[in-house]
Amino acid sequence: MVSIDEVAKLAGVSTATVSRALSGRGYVSAVSRERVHVAAQSLGYVVSSRASSLASGRTRNIGVVVPFLDRWFFSTVLSGVSSALMRHGYDITLYNITADADARKDVFETALRRQRVDAVIAVSIELDEAETTRLLALGLPVIAIGGPNPKLDTLTVDDFALAQLATEHLLGLGHTEIAHIGANPEFDIDFHIPTNRRLGFEKALADAGITLNPALLEPADFTVEGGYRACKQLLGRPGARPTAVFAASDEMAVGAILAARDLGYRVPEDLSVIGIDGHDLGRVFRLTTVDQFPFKQGERAADAVLARLSADSTTPQEHEALPFELRVRGTTARR
Repeated sequence: MVSIDEVAKLAGVSTATVSRALSGRGYVSAVSRERVHVAAQSLGYVVSSRASSLASGRTRNIGVVVPFLDRWFFSTVLSGVSSALMRHGYDITLYNITADADARKDVFETALRRQRVDAVIAVSIELDEAETTRLLALGLPVIAIGGPNPKLDTLTVDDFALAQLATEHLLGLGHTEIAHIGANPEFDIDFHIPTNRRLGFEKALADAGITLNPALLEPADFTVEGGYRACKQLLGRPGARPTAVFAASDEMAVGAILAARDLGYRVPEDLSVIGIDGHDLGRVFRLTTVDQFPFKQGERAADAVLARLSADSTTPQEHEALPFELRVRGTTARR
């Protein structure tokens, strides 16, 4: 095993300078930092996480709490978190919040209290009063992505505004018979994202003087298959059919496109389709969407938690709402 003394000798600096240069804590001149990194790399030296933890009282590990591990949005946010943290020499530990109330309770009452993490990032999880209190009792920086929580440092996504923008795009193209694919009640948890997106949709219609037609509301489950089934219902039932579909997620929008094609509808000539998220599949299907930049959300959460650790602060900070952008591609057209 290569020792820190060998790195210091090769770089021509003290062991304290090596420690500061490799940990990123404390001042080191640019010249000395470069010499240390070159020496460490040439010798194959890697900082011992155990020794670093003992010396600094830090684990260099961030806990990330997510409701799903198998959904594209959450995996993409996680990729952004991991990418940013790895650049700064941090590891992550994942805590999956399931529908099991006891398992969820165990995460907050036991797992996060084992002092294995320096901070916590909670992704799209609505924390109740007891969970928030337990997190704050850890005395660690906490960054939440999702709806507002006045007691926590939160990066907020305005799902109402995202949906309003998507619907206004369809209205601007002359569509008035617009269907909405949302979510079943069991999926409307944690900040009620589906509900907020439906309310944004309804507000855009109301502002345009259009009365909501309940027959054009179809629930699904935020998957491609769910969007496929929902769109088949919308297009297959008797009566007036929509000329456009706003799906509350890109995956459901892709399902709607596939269903329309299977039923003989041309997209966008016969049916315009728009989604929300910025999914990778959107480029393949030329999907018009409102991109909420989930990878960048993860990076911003990681940057925020690192800034809090650097400042050694647990005081919540003010953040601007997370950005979003309309991306017009090939699935929407003028009526």
